[in-house]
Amino acid sequence: MELLIGRMAEKKILSEALASSSSELLAVFGRRRVGKTFLIRSVFQKQLIFELSGVHDANAAEQLLNFSKAIANALGSQLTPAAPKNWTEAFWQLREFAAPILKKRKAVIFFDEFPWLSSHKSGFLSAFEYFWNQWASQQPNLIVAICGSAATWMIKKVVNSKGGLHNRLTRKIRLLPFTLHETEQYLKSNNIHIDRYQILNIFMAMGGVPHYLKELKKGESATQAIDRLCFTKDGLLSTEFVNLYRSLFENADRHISVVKALADKPSGLTRNEIIAACNLQSGGTTSLLLEELVESGFITPHLPFQKNANQSIYKLRDEYSLFYLKFIEHSRATGAGTWLKKSSTSSWRSWSGYAFEGICMKHTDNIKQALGISGVFTETSAWRHAPKDGNGAQVDLLLDRQDNVISICEMKFSNTEFVIDKSYAAELHYKLDVFRRQSKTKKVLFLAMVTTYGIKNNVHSIGLVQNEVTMDHLFLP
Repeated sequence: MELLIGRMAEKKILSEALASSSSELLAVFGRRRVGKTFLIRSVFQKQLIFELSGVHDANAAEQLLNFSKAIANALGSQLTPAAPKNWTEAFWQLREFAAPILKKRKAVIFFDEFPWLSSHKSGFLSAFEYFWNQWASQQPNLIVAICGSAATWMIKKVVNSKGGLHNRLTRKIRLLPFTLHETEQYLKSNNIHIDRYQILNIFMAMGGVPHYLKELKKGESATQAIDRLCFTKDGLLSTEFVNLYRSLFENADRHISVVKALADKPSGLTRNEIIAACNLQSGGTTSLLLEELVESGFITPHLPFQKNANQSIYKLRDEYSLFYLKFIEHSRATGAGTWLKKSSTSSWRSWSGYAFEGICMKHTDNIKQALGISGVFTETSAWRHAPKDGNGAQVDLLLDRQDNVISICEMKFSNTEFVIDKSYAAELHYKLDVFRRQSKTKKVLFLAMVTTYGIKNNVHSIGLVQNEVTMDHLFLP
């Protein structure tokens, strides 16, 4: 079996479930193609006694036929028994199959694409709830693992269930794409050896989604890979966008409209601004929509400095979605050389800056480590001042430290050492001055520059920049 890369925190959760002396019901959810199934199979391969995967848009009879085939497979039988008449009967069969094994050892029952098993009027969910509550929850050697990409369903029916699964989950894993460190490890394991700047370029276009990264070829540059995957007729990522959202969310058009609104506004939008931009209704439906996008890793709320969560600023944090909307959706150019040409335009410069900033925000722990403040209690926030005269300022990453310092982080993408010129230095001085006046903070302000290759020392940087963080720090484990 292919080696499981990274996922240290997730492996720890699953290992704790294996060591538990009680029954475990664990849910793994996240966007499609992020490696949920692979994670479960890799960690539980020795304990897995039964696995059933739901089929999209299949009816109850088809799902139950697949159940009987899965039972036959678990028994090692060449003959498929008659399909159970309903899910209640199916779970009784599963119980009879598992009971003798559980008397001897730890065992895992795995339901993949769990939401798809619950087809219309199938009775699957109520039968599963009865199975868990009346029997499985009493089996100390049993782990029941459920996975699902359909975020709307998983959050509503499992994670936040108000029915038979209310407070029944013992552990949950929100599986997100790889970090830069995991991406580098994964590519090396596939015998793809490119430098970190190239990896960063690939990550900016498609994120750390294992299924996308698996498509990269040995001996191919980042530019060639992006050309092939995004700008050719049969490129995986040329048509992935709509399929991605529709596989995850009910009424996906509303989710897509929010993503598009945030793609058009790099500085981010508040909840009320999203409602206005997308013609949504204020209330629980919109709250659930935003929760689904956050839980699936597409958008992130950033808590403003000295303000409460109701004033959070939402930003688009899915690299592929941003790249698709910026360059692929309305692209007339296709084929070899397309990305090389696009990457010399002004729209590339604005996109690369925003994409790099988003990656830095996902690697805040790496930045803290580079600044030597991993052990210092720190509150992460954003800040913006937008007066009517238009002379505002914004800080996208602000680290409010308990050691009486606030680190103001400026993130800049460049293919060489970044140069602070006279005009940018003046902009930075102004930003620091406005922040101090508006926040009325008495803490010391340290300016930290987060760049790809560091900054070039000159008369403008000396005395202004206290700390430097480079691309290499973002790749740390």
